[in-house]
Amino acid sequence: MKEKTKDFLFYSMLASAFVLSVMNATDANATQPHTAIVKDHYKSVINSTPYNVEVCRQVTTSGDKTGDALKGAIIGGIIGNNVTKNVDNGGAVGALLGGMLGHNNSKATGETKTVCTIETRYKEVKQDVYSHSAITFSYEGQTYTVRFKK
Repeated sequence: MKEKTKDFLFYSMLASAFVLSVMNATDANATQPHTAIVKDHYKSVINSTPYNVEVCRQVTTSGDKTGDALKGAIIGGIIGNNVTKNVDNGGAVGALLGGMLGHNNSKATGETKTVCTIETRYKEVKQDVYSHSAITFSYEGQTYTVRFKK
């Protein structure tokens, strides 16, 4: 065998032995986790979807006595002005008394009627969605937890 080939083989084997010894030394010093637990975490979310609905109610109203009171006030004011021509504010007093009499003597009655309105309501759906993951492992007697997203 030639001298150069012998040198090449010698140095190749020497380099291989060095690399293998370094790798074994690194493996001997490193401690890998023996158990690692990965857990996915979820959170609850409520999705609200709006929709409209027509709601009808029976409403009782009192009779509207405003028109009768107004008529009484007008008639009372006219009578008050004509009867008390020389008295100050006779028409005002007549209008006041006529309005009260018109309101008290009104034949307006209450009624029940249906009143409908549009209301916005919300349909709610609970849903569990992915939040994050966590890996728990032990290293040199200490327990570590690392959060991450997939």
